[in-house]
Amino acid sequence: MPAPTPAPEPVQRVQSSSQAACSVIGSDVIITGNVAAEVDLHIDGRIEGDVKCQSLVQGESSEVHGAVVAQNAKLSGLIKGSIDVRDLIIERSARITGDVSYDTISIEQGAQVDGSFKHKSTAAKTARPQQVKPVADAPKKPANPSLNLTTTEAAE
Repeated sequence: MPAPTPAPEPVQRVQSSSQAACSVIGSDVIITGNVAAEVDLHIDGRIEGDVKCQSLVQGESSEVHGAVVAQNAKLSGLIKGSIDVRDLIIERSARITGDVSYDTISIEQGAQVDGSFKHKSTAAKTARPQQVKPVADAPKKPANPSLNLTTTEAAE
C-alpha cells in the first residue's frame, strides 16, 4: 500500500503595502476587449478596446485602439482614442489620434498628436451646466407668448 500523500499547505496571501504590482502585456499579445487593472500596467502588445488603470507605461511598438483612462501615463506608442490622464507624459515616439484631457502634461519634441487638448479644470467647468440668475431689471416675458400669422391668397 503506497504511503499517503501529505495534505497541501494552505496558501498564504501576502499583501504588499509599499510595493505596487505591475501587469505586463507582452509584444506578442493581442487583446480584443476592454482592459481594467487596479495596478500599474505596462503595454508592449496591441489592445483593441479601452484601457483603465492606475498607472500606464506604453512601449514604442504597442498599440491601443480605444480610450485610455489612468492617473499617470507615459505614452510611447500608437493610441487611437481619447485619453483622460491626470499626469501625462507623451514621448517623442508617440502617435496619438484623439482628444486629450489632463492635469499636468509633458510632450517631447517629435511626438505626434492629432486631437484637442483640454486641461481638466477647464473640462470640469464646461461639463457642469451653469445656472443663470435672473436680472431684476429685465422685462418679464408673458407666460404664454403667442404668434399670430395671417396669410393672403393671391387673386388669379
